[in-house]
Amino acid sequence: MKKVKDLLANKGSTIWSITPDVSVFEAVKLMAEKRIGVLMVVDNDELCGVLSERDYARRVVLLDRGSKTTLVREIMTKRVVFVEPEQTIQDCMALMTEKSFRHLPVMDDGKLIGVLSMTDLVRTLVDDQQYVISQLENYINQ
Repeated sequence: MKKVKDLLANKGSTIWSITPDVSVFEAVKLMAEKRIGVLMVVDNDELCGVLSERDYARRVVLLDRGSKTTLVREIMTKRVVFVEPEQTIQDCMALMTEKSFRHLPVMDDGKLIGVLSMTDLVRTLVDDQQYVISQLENYINQ
């Protein structure tokens, strides 16, 4: 059973982050440039929140707030749910499904070491299933 650490070893551990005192405009601009849907909010090397496109849509656009005058700290999700390297991909899928998340930070001993997306998890599960199928086909054809 694959674990979070295995996925990060293959995917890499690039983390796009922003500080809480930056404008939402700058945060959304960075998301657009990097073609990502979430930023980790880091203050003094500590994860203090997560900012997603969903946060922006619900807490800025729908409330008719200004992107350039609203700070990330005002709209970020503060209660961060995370996973650890030893957890399984299935654990992550269950958590993301239950909480309706599309991204999960990965923490190791209090340090942010990566971010997983639902796409990362689905891709890993599909790859694993394709491997099992090819092994079964090889076994049957022997």
